[in-house]
Formats: sequence, C-alpha cells, structure tokens
Amino acid sequence: MKELVEYIVSALVDVPEEVMVIETLGESIIVLEIFVAQDDIGKVIGREGRIANAIRTIVKASAAKSNKKITIEILSKNPEGEKQPVGQRSTF
Repeated sequence: MKELVEYIVSALVDVPEEVMVIETLGESIIVLEIFVAQDDIGKVIGREGRIANAIRTIVKASAAKSNKKITIEILSKNPEGEKQPVGQRSTF
C-alpha cells in the first residue's frame, strides 16, 4: 500500500524527491503518513479535498482484501524539516 501511495503522490507534486510515506501497521488498522514539501500540500489535497479523497478511495479499495481500516495523514515538512499537520486526516 505504501508503494501505491508514493507512486500516486509523486506524480502529483512538483518536488517528488521530498515525498515520503511512512506506514505503521496495527492489529486492525494501517496508518499512512504522507510527507510532502510545503509548497506541494495544495496539489495533494486538491480543491475541497477532492484529490485527497480520491487517494483515500483508491487505498480503501486496495485494503479491502486485508480487512483492515486505513488512516491517511497528509503532513508537510517545514523549512527546518519538522513535521506539520495540515488538517487532512480520515479513517476508513
């Protein structure tokens, strides 16, 4: 799943080298944290969150086989390299 999200997000952003996806596995949930450059946040979220929701839909369909819930968090890296949440989080 991590590779799928990396592929999709890298195709959307201007700086694909800064895309990083961290996958955390739990018993019944998978958490995917997507880190992108601060300038690329809008490209990943899209107008009214449409692109972010489309990514979540694709990942949800991919995860249906494993009977696990998926949480996707979209985060930006500030100039100092620290993580910053941008308010896009959902659980399916």
